[in-house]
Amino acid sequence: MSQQAVNPQNPYPPASSAYRPPPQHWVVGMSLFAAVMMIMSGVFNAVEGLVALFRNEVYVVGARYVFAFDVTTWGWIHLIVGIVVAAAGFALMSGRLFGRMVGIAIAVLSMIANFLFIPYYPVWSLLIIALNVFVIWALCVFDRDAAAAS
Repeated sequence: MSQQAVNPQNPYPPASSAYRPPPQHWVVGMSLFAAVMMIMSGVFNAVEGLVALFRNEVYVVGARYVFAFDVTTWGWIHLIVGIVVAAAGFALMSGRLFGRMVGIAIAVLSMIANFLFIPYYPVWSLLIIALNVFVIWALCVFDRDAAAAS
């Protein structure tokens, strides 16, 4: 038998096919981060929709675009999208792969809806788009195996 030197800095055995480095601590919280961001984004979308439904004079209707709808229609769209995004955020906390895929799809749907809403309320729409970019990033970076190992 050959004796291998043990490195006190690295308690793991030498490289083998079964060796996996320990998980990074920031990877473990990515799913929870994405879920909380989705809940926030969903609440913001729902508030945007409620404002469009009840106080539609807040939004300035400018030039007509190809995708122009009535502000009340946009209110219903944002209210429904907001509820679905928030529900997907709560469902994402279960940690299943299906939840992450649905979360990415719904975040993309929310980004498209807010992109089309930019002419009505640009700053708010860009804020929601930025939140959804962080959600998609967090869901794509998350490593289920690394989280289970910690």
